[in-house]
Amino acid sequence: MKLNQAVSERLLQLLAERNMTQYQLYMKSGVPKSTVSNIINCSYDSVKLRIIHEICQGMEIGLDTFFVSPLFQEDNLDP
Repeated sequence: MKLNQAVSERLLQLLAERNMTQYQLYMKSGVPKSTVSNIINCSYDSVKLRIIHEICQGMEIGLDTFFVSPLFQEDNLDP
């Protein structure tokens, strides 16, 4: 799995856990709706850590919580 796919999948998991829509995330984080959509649709090859941090702030979680997932284990990521 590519890193951008892991970020997309993790974001979808966290949104579902919080019963939160992309629109609600945009409103709480300030990250543009188009950026959230592009991350989820894997339109970017990579995502800036600053954007992930802003998303985490909108979901009221830390970066550590975002990245604590088997999705980000080295064995699961393509080089």
